[in-house]
Formats: sequence, C-alpha cells, structure tokens
Amino acid sequence: MAKRGDYVIDQGWSAYTGEHHAIWRTLFERQAKLLPGRACGEYLRGLAQLGVAADGIPDFERLSDILEPATGWRIVAVPGLVPDETFFRHLANRRFPATNWIRAPEQMDYLQEPDVFHDVLGHVPMLIHPVFADYLAAYGRGGLKAAGLGALHRLSRLYWYTVEFGLIRRPEGLRIYGSGILSSRTESVYCLDDPRPRRLAFDLRRVMRTEYRIDRFQDTYFVIDGFDQLFEATRPDFTPLYSELEDLPDIAPDCTVPGDRGVPIELAA
Repeated sequence: MAKRGDYVIDQGWSAYTGEHHAIWRTLFERQAKLLPGRACGEYLRGLAQLGVAADGIPDFERLSDILEPATGWRIVAVPGLVPDETFFRHLANRRFPATNWIRAPEQMDYLQEPDVFHDVLGHVPMLIHPVFADYLAAYGRGGLKAAGLGALHRLSRLYWYTVEFGLIRRPEGLRIYGSGILSSRTESVYCLDDPRPRRLAFDLRRVMRTEYRIDRFQDTYFVIDGFDQLFEATRPDFTPLYSELEDLPDIAPDCTVPGDRGVPIELAA
C-alpha cells in the first residue's frame, strides 16, 4: 500500500480475510463478556454509539462518519507505530492513527505493538466523549511542543498512565478508561481484582516522574475523579513543569513515595 509523508495508508478493508474477521470476533466477544461492570460508562456508550461489534473488523470510514459530527475526530489507517512528531501532529488535528493489521492467532493474549483491535476497540470509543476528545487533541499539541524541549519522556508517561492504562473513580467503584486495559482480557481483570498493583490518585507531577514497563502488567495505576479533572490538570503550559522536574529523580513503577494517595477498588457486586 502506498504510504504518504504522514504515514497514512488505505485501510484496505476489502483485503481482510475470513480468518482476520474471525480473530476480531473472538477478541471482541470475550471482551464484551468482561467489560460491563469494569469499563467506564462513557466507554461503553461510545462503543454502542459507534456500532463497534463482533461482526468483524470495522471500516474506518464508517467510524469516522459517526465520530466527526460528534467531536471532530476521524480515524486514519497507518501500517504500525509512527514517528513521534507524526503521531502528535495527527492527534493535534483530530486524526487518530489506527493500525490496519490484526494479530495472529498465537498472539491472542499478548501483543507488544498495537494492532487494529487495540486501536479500534481500545481507543476509538472514548473519542466520542467530548472532554476526552479535547484532552487527546491537546495532548497532541503538547507533544509537538515537548519534542522541542527535550521532554518527550515526561509526556509519554502521561499518555501511558492515562490514555493507555487509566482508571477513573465512579460511585460504584473504580472503572477502566485506558485502551491498553480495555483491549486486554487479562489486564482488564488484573487491574481491578488483583491486590498487588498500586492504585493511586492522579497527580500530574507524580505521573511524569514515574517510569513504566511495556512487558508486563502495570505495577501502578493512576485514578482520576473525572475527565474534567484530567483536562484541567493538563491544560496549562507544561514548560515550567518540565523545568521543575528536570532535577528530580525518576520513580520506579513499583515504588511508593511520600505523598502517594491510595484509592480503594470498591467494585460493585
């Protein structure tokens, strides 16, 4: 497939085989059994509004035609991970770059790079929520700026611990909004049921100092009280914050430090 300078390609929806769609159905059906009572309501409503279902891999154009009137976002196909600046520029312009290939049968439970299931089932339903949609566009603009300030490692931690692995507090207990959890059968259980990980109240400075691992379940999850809180915390110019954090040590993902505020799970029955 031809690749443009922004790495956008044609999704090639007609080229998906019966096996590709069968893998999507298997992945979707098992998440559909797990996520009610675990995923946040905003995500579940987005999934329903977009019509993302077990039928097979969705057509990005169809999803975009629903998303764009709601929040201005469109889905563009890319062949895989793209350079940081390209990624940020897409987000800043309300284009979500979604991988167009799907994992192999032997990769059903673990995949190091995102595929179409992670990107579409995990990320896209949240883009129909206006505040979260604005947050992700603001993140893209912030990424373009951070690249020139040598602070991408700080901003990547924010993305990791919110967009990918974020939890949100609800009256009925903690719920998931991070795509890395929502698209994972095992972590969607572990993050709420297992006693081992730390579940800490969201603190922007703490998040930006906290390292992460990509090869195992998270040692720490950060919990927001609402999407407005997330957007307000990240609205200011981060330049002074980057300077403030420059001389402070990083925090290992499995460490507890003074000032940490734990959040109880309190899952509804």
